[in-house]
Formats: sequence, C-alpha cells, structure tokens
Amino acid sequence: MLGRKKELAYPKKGAPGRLREVLFGYALLAPALILLAVFEFFPILYGLYISLCSWRLGCAEFVGAENYIRAFRDPQVWHALLVTATYSLMSVPVQLGLGLFFAYLLFQKVKGQELFRLVFFLPYVTSTVASAAVWTYIYNPDRGLINTVLGALGLPQPRWLAEPTGVFALVARGLGVELPAWAHGPSLALVAVFIYTTWVFVGYDITIFLAGLGNIPTELYDAARVDGAKGWALFRHVTIPLLSPTTFFLSVITVIGTFKAFNHIYIMTMGGPGTATTTASIYIFRQLYEYNRYGYSAALSFILFSAILVLTIVQNRVAGRRVVYE
Repeated sequence: MLGRKKELAYPKKGAPGRLREVLFGYALLAPALILLAVFEFFPILYGLYISLCSWRLGCAEFVGAENYIRAFRDPQVWHALLVTATYSLMSVPVQLGLGLFFAYLLFQKVKGQELFRLVFFLPYVTSTVASAAVWTYIYNPDRGLINTVLGALGLPQPRWLAEPTGVFALVARGLGVELPAWAHGPSLALVAVFIYTTWVFVGYDITIFLAGLGNIPTELYDAARVDGAKGWALFRHVTIPLLSPTTFFLSVITVIGTFKAFNHIYIMTMGGPGTATTTASIYIFRQLYEYNRYGYSAALSFILFSAILVLTIVQNRVAGRRVVYE
C-alpha cells in the first residue's frame, strides 16, 4: 500500500551471537586489563599484604594493623606529614598564582611570545636530577652563585639548604627579636627547595592556563565590553570563572605532586638538615632503605596514599562545586 510505510526487519541476535559479541569486547580489553592487573592491582594488593607483616625477605610474622598503629604513634611520622603539608601550602598558591599571571601576559599580543613560552617551559622538561644538582650548587653557602652576589653587595649570606631555622625566626633575629618556637615558620632549607620547585613547575602551569585561556569564547569578552566591563572587571568576571575548570585541575594535580615529592628534595637535601625537609616520601624511603623496615614503610605508604585520597575527595567536594563550565 502506498500510504503505508514499509517496515524493515532486522535479524534478531540469538544468545550465541550476543555471547560472541561480549567475548570479542573482552578480548579487545584483555591487553589493557592484563597490564593493569600485573602492574597496578597486584602490586597494590601485595604492598597491602606486606604492610600487615613483619617482613624479612618474606612474611616472618603476620602482625595485622601493628605497623599502622606504630605509625600513628610515631611523632616523626606526624612531623614528616607536617613538613609535607607546609611544603604543599607554600607551593600550590604560589605556583598557580604565578602560572596564571604569566599565562595571562603571554596570552596578549606581545613580541617574542613564542620564545617566552619556550623559556618558561624549559625547566619542566629538563631532567629533575640534573637541574636539582645545579641548584644545589647555586645554593652552596661558600661558593654558590647566590651567596657570591650577596657577599659582593655586602649582604648576609644564608646557609640556604643547610639552614634548619625557620625563615620568620631568622628575620626576627636580624631585627633583634626572638620568636617563640611555634612562630618560627618553615625552615630556610624548605623555602629554598620551594623556590626551586616553583621555578620548575610554573612553566607547566603556564602551558595549561594558556590552553584554558584559548578555550574562552571571544564573544563573551565582546558582550562584557558592550556592557561596559574592561580591564580588571573582564578578568574578574569573565576570565577567572571560565578558567575555573583549568584552575581546579591544576590545583588537584599540584597538591598530589607536592605530597608525593621526592626526587628533587632527596638530591638537594636528602631530607636534611636534621629533619627540616623530611617530607613523607623521604621518611618512607629512609625506613625502607636505611632501616630495612619493609612492612613499616609499606604501611606508611598506604597512610600517605590515604591522605592524598582524602585531600583529593575534599577538593572535589569543595572546589568542584565552584567550577563553571561553559
């Protein structure tokens, strides 16, 4: 019939056909699943097993939660977590702030824009071990570049990476004031490491912020200008809200990175002087390779993992609600 649509009949898949389709899908996923199982899931579960043992080339004794209880009672663990948190609190806002500032400048039409972007990004792609070793020499109190310049100017020459005293206490002593212990602030050694970290990672933040700035539609700026907005108003009410997904991503990545930081700190200070720069990762490394406490170091690793996980969840709950998507 002319007025009637002709229905197309598709062959119905039987149970064998559906099963073959599912098996084919799992076969395609198998290589990735095998890699995840071998190099991710198995090491995590095996590490958890080690953390529940007194380990001597094997589980000499199953001690259950004893390693975790010992960790929570160890004041050095809390000190290492405090140093880690202090390092993170210094690094995250400064890195993101400088990254956004320089990215906004480089997003404008300035001469030599590509050269500046390359210069800022170079520290990030340079070997961490090599650049940390160079900065260690720059910070050398006797013949380092910084103290050489300060000495030529007749200024005090700090010990930098060898100074465990807090920066606020050092400034106060220079003014003839003695501060209580709780007000000493982070050690000068930790601040020196923080300066190096900022130099390395700001280039990465700039690159990501530039990508975020490029995704903001120009029509929004034009509409805001029509309404009379300009300068700071454009930046405050258009740029910052629409950059919130980028800022949120970088804040999560930076917090995780600072809590896991190890390579450059170990190269520059090995956790010293004393315990001034002993972060959680440095402390775990020492327990493993200096004292051969395999079970205890595994338990500390899971405690650090839990702390990072909790912080990430909190960031997602708190900051994630303020993210503005187009």
